[in-house]
Amino acid sequence: MTSDFARGTEDGSGSRTPSIVDRLSSARSSRIPFSVEFSPPRDAEAEARLWRAVRAFERLGPAFVSMTYGAGGSTRDRTVRVTGQLAEETTLLPVAHLTAVGHSVDELRAMVGAYADRGITNILALRGDPPGNPLGEWERHPEGLGYAEELVRLVRDLGDFHVGVASFPEGHYRSPDLEHDTRFLVRKLSAGAEYSITQMFFDVEHYLRLRDRVVAFDAEQGAKPIIPEIMPITSLRSARRSLELSGSKLPPALEQRLVRAAGDGPEENRAAVREVGIEVATEMCERLIAEGAPCLHFITLNFARATSEVLSRLGIEMQLPAAQPA
Repeated sequence: MTSDFARGTEDGSGSRTPSIVDRLSSARSSRIPFSVEFSPPRDAEAEARLWRAVRAFERLGPAFVSMTYGAGGSTRDRTVRVTGQLAEETTLLPVAHLTAVGHSVDELRAMVGAYADRGITNILALRGDPPGNPLGEWERHPEGLGYAEELVRLVRDLGDFHVGVASFPEGHYRSPDLEHDTRFLVRKLSAGAEYSITQMFFDVEHYLRLRDRVVAFDAEQGAKPIIPEIMPITSLRSARRSLELSGSKLPPALEQRLVRAAGDGPEENRAAVREVGIEVATEMCERLIAEGAPCLHFITLNFARATSEVLSRLGIEMQLPAAQPA
């Protein structure tokens, strides 16, 4: 089985699929690399929107793109299909999310094989959220894995795969403290993960302190890239929902600024909120670039315009097709 999976490390030309670390190293010479996160579409209309965003970003050349994986594997088939299409039908380098929750080891091996069959060898290994209630009690599958660290080892043992993991600038909401959270991140990196992508945050200091903690805990693992995730806010309502599910927090001053922009009416002033969100995301990116972040990873919600506006303000231009909201 391992040798079959290992074949996925080559594309149709026989050249090896690049790792995320290699891609970041090569991209860094000319400008700050950026990457984007997509989600598997729920219906035909959402799929058309996704592909408009894909083609828009493809023209700018992100270092990589990632495809999320629903809680409890709820989007497994769509995630595999669309990630495979990204690998086969675009010039983009896809990273497939893979979660341990709700899956046996045999099912996880089959998932890795399905990705390898589509030429996908970059995988983000996550423990994952419980289905139905992401903040609910986490239960290990009786024939599955309990920690992302174990999933990293499983994927690495199955072939020549490149593995990333999640990190949490404010600490994972299930961790009792930041020291405990840092220890688990270092264990994931030590198990063979080559980089981490953070949970979204809105205070750059949280990201900087995370980097400091990892280096202090283990200098060797601290040298691996920690990629900050940014979400340009375009709606206060949707931002609050995302924050509720992630366990991240809005700094009080930013929340007050967004509330003022939203206004007192029954419907929030989306244009005003959006402008604040784009401005804040741009300021965060400028600080992250100055502090030596290895890449900027954007949550897109399968829209291109908000992220593209931030990139444009950073001096990274792209030409968008018409009718691209959010």
